[in-house]
Amino acid sequence: MLFSDVIGHHSIKQHLAEMVEHNRLSHALLFLAKEGAGGLPLALAFAQYIVSLPAEAPVVEDLFGGMTALEPTSGFIPPEQIASEVAYTRAAKLVHPDLHFTYPVIPRKSGDKPISADYIEEWRSFVETMPYGNVYDWLQSIGAENKQGNITAEECNQIMRELNLKSFESRYKVLLLWMPEYLGKEGNKLLKLIEEPPANTVFILVAENEEMILPTILSRCQLVRIPALEDADIEKALIERAKASEETARQITGICEGNYREALHLLQHADEDWQSLLREWLNAMLKTGPAAQLKFIDEVSRLGREKQKQFLRYFNHLLEQSIRIRVMGEEQIKVAAEEKDFAKRLNKIASVSQQECMIEELDKAAYYIERNAHAKMLFQALTIKLYHIIQNKTLILSN
Repeated sequence: MLFSDVIGHHSIKQHLAEMVEHNRLSHALLFLAKEGAGGLPLALAFAQYIVSLPAEAPVVEDLFGGMTALEPTSGFIPPEQIASEVAYTRAAKLVHPDLHFTYPVIPRKSGDKPISADYIEEWRSFVETMPYGNVYDWLQSIGAENKQGNITAEECNQIMRELNLKSFESRYKVLLLWMPEYLGKEGNKLLKLIEEPPANTVFILVAENEEMILPTILSRCQLVRIPALEDADIEKALIERAKASEETARQITGICEGNYREALHLLQHADEDWQSLLREWLNAMLKTGPAAQLKFIDEVSRLGREKQKQFLRYFNHLLEQSIRIRVMGEEQIKVAAEEKDFAKRLNKIASVSQQECMIEELDKAAYYIERNAHAKMLFQALTIKLYHIIQNKTLILSN
């Protein structure tokens, strides 16, 4: 994977390349990125880049007939040219001898003490097909079902054995450790190695939750914060990589909140008519009464957890557009005409403070859905709450 294969984050890519160019590469980096922001693809591209650098600096003849080795920075190869190196071919296929991986795994059977290498074929497939996937996607791809993934003590011992060997052909040995949140107390075994690693050894840790990482490991790493993806970068990726239409890409970008994994998931259900379902819900709340509400609740409870979350997220998206229209004016809002019209109608039934309360309740509901809340009970309670929020300003949303 090249830097050009990673969506967005142009300034971070430039910063990482300059660290190598100016010989300021830290021995332990922690890439901190929320789900779908591209922490793993960026770390993969950087790891594959540095193991593809020549093992030794070039040697040239000096003015007095002797041979002089240039400084390491003189042998710098720009990231966009690294694909021409033979070593990159092996690194891109995740078979380079100086590139090592650690990630959460599960025992295949009771009593097993698994290490990451036991799942290397599955890992290569996952990275190729779902580089923006999260740990849930990974564990399901290896058949975890309800099992808890873990980075084991045996894996820590394996790391120490591998990194104490000399590099085979590259200037650097690299360990990419994905999801250090899954390191328990056994991670303390790595402290000495991370603090005083063998020469030209680089640790790249990729995490989503800073608070769940062992403080002793966190304190020994240089932190690289990776923000959520820009809307323009996600929209472009959806059009060019996922072959979405411009209109669909624009709608999904407005909902996914910088999460490309979520954007791809939304694209799979782009044909859902959330607006009609939302109109039905609001009319049941404000006009047609309990019978219509029960009909809606029964209908939405059959959608499944993921679609329920998407539906609530779409409602939140429209509420946010409503607030933007109030503040910025509708001319500044770039959404589909139907969505803009619906957002303007929402402004007629609720003030900004009411809309903020609604957004908060929708966020809570999505949180509870993720934790397997009973759908009928949740949407019944949510319907009552939203009704009481907007009961003093009612307007029927008709076609």
